[in-house]
Amino acid sequence: MVKLIALYKHPEDKEAFDEHYFNTHGPITAKIPGLKKMVVTKITGSPMGGEGAYYLMCEMYYDSHESMKAGMKSPEGKASGKDLMGFAGDLVTLMIGEENDGSE
Repeated sequence: MVKLIALYKHPEDKEAFDEHYFNTHGPITAKIPGLKKMVVTKITGSPMGGEGAYYLMCEMYYDSHESMKAGMKSPEGKASGKDLMGFAGDLVTLMIGEENDGSE
């Protein structure tokens, strides 16, 4: 499985961020073709103490790089990207990863 990972820094207005993320951005993203699973994690702290560098993480799972690329090019993928840049472009870091079961 391939996943697109979005890490969000702490927003100035967490309540407004949550409102937009969970009621607007999440539902748009969930409609991307080829998306198998979406897991959102609210970061609650750091093992070193304090709140840590990030506020939220979203992992979006796809069967392959090809299906992820096709999803990103779809109208739904483009709508998600446009919305993301509009409300959190300065907060988000995007990465692509492959799950490893430890055998490699």
